[in-house]
Amino acid sequence: MSSGEIQVLRDRMVTLRDGVRLATDVYLPAGHRIGVDEPLPTILERTPYGKTELSRSEIGVGMDGPMTRPQVAAHFVRAGYAVVYQDCRGRHGSEGVFTKYTSEGPDGFDTVAWITAQPWSNGKVGTMGLSYAAHTQFALACLNPPGLACMVVDSGGFSNSYHCGIRQGGAFELKQATWAFNQAKESPAALADPKVLAALEAEDIRAWFAAMPWRPGHSPVRAVPDYEAYLFEQWTHGSFGDYWKQLGIYAEGYYDRFPDVPMVLMSSWYDAYVRTTMENYAALGRRSAPVKLIMGPWLHGNRNTTFSGDTEFGPAATIDGNVTESWLDFRRRWFDRWLKDVGNGAEAEPTARLFLMGGGSGRRTAEGRLDHGGRWIAAADWPLPGTVFTDYHLHADGRLDPNVPMAEEASIAYQSDPANPVPTIGGALTSGQPVFEGGGFDQTEGDRFFGSRRPGLPLSSRPDVVVFETEPLAEDMAVIGPIEVRLFVSSDAPDTDFTAKLIDVHPPTTDDPKGFALNLTDGILRCRYRDSWENPSPLEPGRVYAITIEPFATANLFKAGHRIRLDIASSNFPKYDVNPNSGEPEGMGRLKRVATNRIHLDRAHPSRIVLPVVPVGSLTDLPKPGETFAKR
Repeated sequence: MSSGEIQVLRDRMVTLRDGVRLATDVYLPAGHRIGVDEPLPTILERTPYGKTELSRSEIGVGMDGPMTRPQVAAHFVRAGYAVVYQDCRGRHGSEGVFTKYTSEGPDGFDTVAWITAQPWSNGKVGTMGLSYAAHTQFALACLNPPGLACMVVDSGGFSNSYHCGIRQGGAFELKQATWAFNQAKESPAALADPKVLAALEAEDIRAWFAAMPWRPGHSPVRAVPDYEAYLFEQWTHGSFGDYWKQLGIYAEGYYDRFPDVPMVLMSSWYDAYVRTTMENYAALGRRSAPVKLIMGPWLHGNRNTTFSGDTEFGPAATIDGNVTESWLDFRRRWFDRWLKDVGNGAEAEPTARLFLMGGGSGRRTAEGRLDHGGRWIAAADWPLPGTVFTDYHLHADGRLDPNVPMAEEASIAYQSDPANPVPTIGGALTSGQPVFEGGGFDQTEGDRFFGSRRPGLPLSSRPDVVVFETEPLAEDMAVIGPIEVRLFVSSDAPDTDFTAKLIDVHPPTTDDPKGFALNLTDGILRCRYRDSWENPSPLEPGRVYAITIEPFATANLFKAGHRIRLDIASSNFPKYDVNPNSGEPEGMGRLKRVATNRIHLDRAHPSRIVLPVVPVGSLTDLPKPGETFAKR
């Protein structure tokens, strides 16, 4: 059929190697005569969210609402492309059983092979998509399908899901639980049987989060056994083994066969895929084809919002009007360069385009958000050339500074109670609704944050949160790059967690007379994995261990007068599952115990955070769209 400027070949069923058929829509220019007119380069997006549905992230500055995928397709079709949208296996119009992530490699490969064999295709395929549609891109690319010519990977594409996206530091990311529950409502089982959907709708997911650990057959997802099964597989595979090396969740194991094609890797500082993005850049960005890195300040996929959580970054934060005229035009320009060989100079643009958070007034906006501010910078590489990795040591009196502690013996002990975990207040999170939300927030408990028991009190008032902070800074300081927290710790439990959170402490204002403690990035380590991800081992009571926590990278300008703060605790729930401290198998910890944990802070045990400091005067502002460095 045709509609206006486009014609649509609706619900073409692409047969895969195992006989399963995937529902696929093909968009072509109106009047295109298949087999007669010149064949077209093709843009592919594979999604579990419905190939004809709205895509919440396809919204530009000034738009009233997000575009549907057919509307997005029309933009590219008018530019001379065929556009293919496909439902993933077991979702919406496609056949088969949905198993999250692990079918996408061969299914994507077979789809690209199908495209290149079609008479309307010229054999060149570019891929695009956000989140799961970024994962599907990377999965098919791991198999190096003939015809794949370029990629635009937005907030996803697992480098190693054991370290980012499903687990982190040995802990389980509970966004996988909320995602499974929410998406089970659109499973074939729920769509075919009103009783299944009614059972899911009747569950109180927040109440279930207060009743962990869940058990197979006794979880809020039990009405859809396929979804419950894959969730528990992820949750209970605690150590790094063959399960985590599966195609679709482990590009790291396929980098040697990954095609050398031009690629955009985009994420944001409050996204759940910062580490994945940086690891993919490190592995693939040194080859002949250009790889471009874009990092904004947004939540997952919210590239044209100016805020995350309660933190406002200003009109400079959007990708539209700052990095590019529009995200649609950016992708069209990328595809024009690599699918049509148009000499538009896309390869000459800065390698890294990064939003440096900070520099704002510190006052509240009319909407009640903190004006943290920020600006776009350009760099030739990541980490930035000239980065100085600087140790800031933790001292027993709560100081955080470059001086090595001189005490012969010093430590701070606290109790970690799994029945009273430290509540998550923002961070690099996605897919957590209706239980938790990502972004930048003052680190103060409140009714809107799941698990808060003392609304109005700062997390720093909890006895199980240990705070270290600098004196007010004498001058601005740019922290841009990967973060490491190296601690010397001990515990009386066979297993426990340590968490670390980097915070920009704004000084008091009339709007915030107590100041504003803005979370930037955080991380976790489950101590049974301190020496090996493959072979966990229990702690010996009282023995001192050196551990490393790796929060996500960040880019923040700490203004003069601000403090740099590091919070150490042993839980961050519900971002991560809570360690029962009993050493029980992953995801099955019914037996809980209170652990006494200790951070060692003396000359022999110099616990510290390693900050990537970049000289402020060396930073280069990103040119506005249409401006070049030569004009500046």
